[in-house]
Amino acid sequence: MRSEQRWVLALTGLGAFMVALDALVVAAALTTIRRDLHASVEALEWTVNAYTLSFAVFMMPAAVIGERWGRRRTYAAGLVLFTVASIGCASASSVPVLVATRAVQGAGAAVVMPLAMALLGVAFGPERRGWAIGVFSGLTGLAVLGGPVIGGVVTQGLAWQWIFWINVPVGAVAVPLVLRRVSESRGGARRLDPGGMALLTGAVFGVVWGVVRGAAVGWSSPEVPAALVGGGLLLAAFVAWERRAAQPMVPMGLFRSRSFTAANAAGLLLTAALYGAVFFNAQFMQVVFGSGPLVAGLRLLPWTATLFLVAPLAGRVVDRIGERPLVVAGLTLQAVGMFWIGLVGSTTSYAGLVVPLMVAGCGVSMAMPAAQSASVGAAPPEMVGIASGLYAMTRQLGGVIGVAVLGAVFVGAGGYASFPTAFARALVAGGVLSLLGAVAGLGVASRRGPREPAPAVRTAQEVG
Repeated sequence: MRSEQRWVLALTGLGAFMVALDALVVAAALTTIRRDLHASVEALEWTVNAYTLSFAVFMMPAAVIGERWGRRRTYAAGLVLFTVASIGCASASSVPVLVATRAVQGAGAAVVMPLAMALLGVAFGPERRGWAIGVFSGLTGLAVLGGPVIGGVVTQGLAWQWIFWINVPVGAVAVPLVLRRVSESRGGARRLDPGGMALLTGAVFGVVWGVVRGAAVGWSSPEVPAALVGGGLLLAAFVAWERRAAQPMVPMGLFRSRSFTAANAAGLLLTAALYGAVFFNAQFMQVVFGSGPLVAGLRLLPWTATLFLVAPLAGRVVDRIGERPLVVAGLTLQAVGMFWIGLVGSTTSYAGLVVPLMVAGCGVSMAMPAAQSASVGAAPPEMVGIASGLYAMTRQLGGVIGVAVLGAVFVGAGGYASFPTAFARALVAGGVLSLLGAVAGLGVASRRGPREPAPAVRTAQEVG
């Protein structure tokens, strides 16, 4: 591996780790935030959803800007925005302020993630891309599941605000290194699509608002069906708009590939189950077992550690046998682990949860790099940057949907007043989402033949 490749892998991995970590780093701090800021379940959900919703919506425009303005330069700008927004989160003194600054932080993350993936695609050729994506996915997955551990350490050792302050020195170091050590590259010149972005934002917000409010005020409340129907209509309008746009934000032609569609559906459902489970698992350790934030995070290590160990190995196996077996088997294992936790969680000691946590962790570690590789590999060379952004956007939408759906199941089963029972049902819902993802994974193409190498992202020199 060349020196520049090492720098690209390290710096894109660092940025991706930081933004993925903040998706659920608040998990171990939710109980403390609920007490300090007098927050409801609905408000706690929005501290997560504001971030992931903004993350999802702005990802495709960021990918387009990066293709035009330069991937390295845009990536560095995203790190700056994310770091500044982290200062705002740390300084928040109320839930509305925290939610608003989390939304800005999500916009910065939306720039970082797709550009990190694109820069990785530039640096590594087809013969090494699977391995690099495996390492990259291992780091991002570790950040998602390691969020509760790090959040617990920081919350108990310092204060919950420091889960955001720690981003500041990391960003200050990373930005100059990116500008110095990473080569600039560009893709095809594409226009922004503000109409498509507005329709997609409204569609996703309507659906998420309906699900979250349904759990809070009741599904018969007029605002709930109005939000869900409005979101569905805006989504239909978005699809129609994108089909007619000269340069759409989401090129619908990509979805003519069954493998591309299946990989994105699997990624969405994988992340939905994962984010929803992390949201509740850290709270479960504190409410049921009486753990502090630090111990609660550490007790999730059997889940976390598998990602770091298995994901790079899965990336290598993908290059040999193809993506479909790992997507299907991985999501099936994740489902088994979540069903297992849901069935025994309220009636067992912590020792009884170690094995199911490991099973679920191994599953997501296998499926995550495989689904990502399948999505990027199904796109033509000139669309790899956009395909990377689209897959990352789909995953973040999955995170929003997962927290909302499992939250609705949790509240419907009694919420905090009946926490063990409500938690169990929420985890079973996560298992159902995982199984649906495994079914979607059956549509991923079988192993690519020798005449169908994975596409590479074009560099600025190749474009010019």
